[in-house]
Amino acid sequence: MTDDTNPKEKDDLAPSGFTDVTGPAAFRAQILKEQEHASEDDLTVVPEATATAEQLAVITGLQDELDKSKDQLLRTVAEMENLRKRFQREREDAAKFAISSFAKDLLDVADTFRRALDAIPADLKTDQRVKPLIDGIEATEQNLLKSFERNGIRKIEPTDETFNPNFHEVMFEAIVPGKPAGQIIQVIEVGYMLNDRLLRPARVGVSKGDPSIDPAHNIDTQA
Repeated sequence: MTDDTNPKEKDDLAPSGFTDVTGPAAFRAQILKEQEHASEDDLTVVPEATATAEQLAVITGLQDELDKSKDQLLRTVAEMENLRKRFQREREDAAKFAISSFAKDLLDVADTFRRALDAIPADLKTDQRVKPLIDGIEATEQNLLKSFERNGIRKIEPTDETFNPNFHEVMFEAIVPGKPAGQIIQVIEVGYMLNDRLLRPARVGVSKGDPSIDPAHNIDTQA
């Protein structure tokens, strides 16, 4: 029985990658062919690796520039926030203390009312001929003080308190039995605060100290 199969058809039936040579020789030929392809692939990797290194250097440089820009942006934002807060404080202070000069002028008016009332003899305060006048002066003084309070101005009357150079001004010192040095014994002129700022210190008389009191309880009034 003869084989009518065309030799070309036999070649087409051979597995891909194999020649018509069979056996160990064909196997070695296939291995060599694969190694050649592997060598060609290795040659193409080198320029790709070089390109990747160059790209990495560019990316690193761009990242550094981005980090610097981000740092500068954060610093600028922080500075702008500090400026905003400072302007806000200045605006609030301007609103709180804009009346400082005007308030100081009004303090003299309040002092005049108080001196006038203190100068009235006790017997005249019950005299019906002058009592309406006295009541009017007292009412005017009270209205003025209420206006002060509405605008953040309050009195400092530190009788029997400890001398504080931040709020008080010493006008005289005297030895008073039972009073330690530095204790306020008389308020000559009341002080005033405008919100949390001193508008005028209270002018006071201060105890110079009692020799019978432990010196450790004395207060230095020379600050």
